[in-house]
Amino acid sequence: MLTTITALLAALPLAFGGAGSAPIGIDETAPVITRDDIVIHAPLDRIWSIQTDVENWPAWQPNVSSAVKQTPGKLRPGSSWIWSTEGLENITSTVKQVQPKRRIVWGGPAQGITAVHVWTFTQAKNGVHVHTEESWTGEPVTANTAYLQGALDDSLDHWLHNLKQQAEKRPSKPKTTSDQRP
Repeated sequence: MLTTITALLAALPLAFGGAGSAPIGIDETAPVITRDDIVIHAPLDRIWSIQTDVENWPAWQPNVSSAVKQTPGKLRPGSSWIWSTEGLENITSTVKQVQPKRRIVWGGPAQGITAVHVWTFTQAKNGVHVHTEESWTGEPVTANTAYLQGALDDSLDHWLHNLKQQAEKRPSKPKTTSDQRP
């Protein structure tokens, strides 16, 4: 029994992205912080797959004009990509922590703004609860806090609704011969 408890306790840090590391969060002292939630009526596997397929973001996120992974394979701590969205060009984002199908944290600099973005996915009775929060710091944020707060609020709201729309799409049924008319 003690061996099982010890093994479980030892595995907890790994679940949050690395041995000895506590969960990484946003910068709670940042001048711009946005938190938002949505419930998506789709399988958790599908939602996670859509959200973590960064190179496909432009297909369902109208404001993302490009996204190119710099590291192959599934997203993991250290994975990075370069992307452009909402007039911010060549953003380099790097994954800080991953708990597959539960939590992902990424961040990085973009034109003087340092962002930390946390996503959590929780299975619920009525679907999957998706929570996101992001913080922005840096000289441009301090210089124009009100405008950038509104921009981030709108951006995350749109992102969640686009994710919901993409995940809730029903796969189209292939036509059968009885569906086809001569």
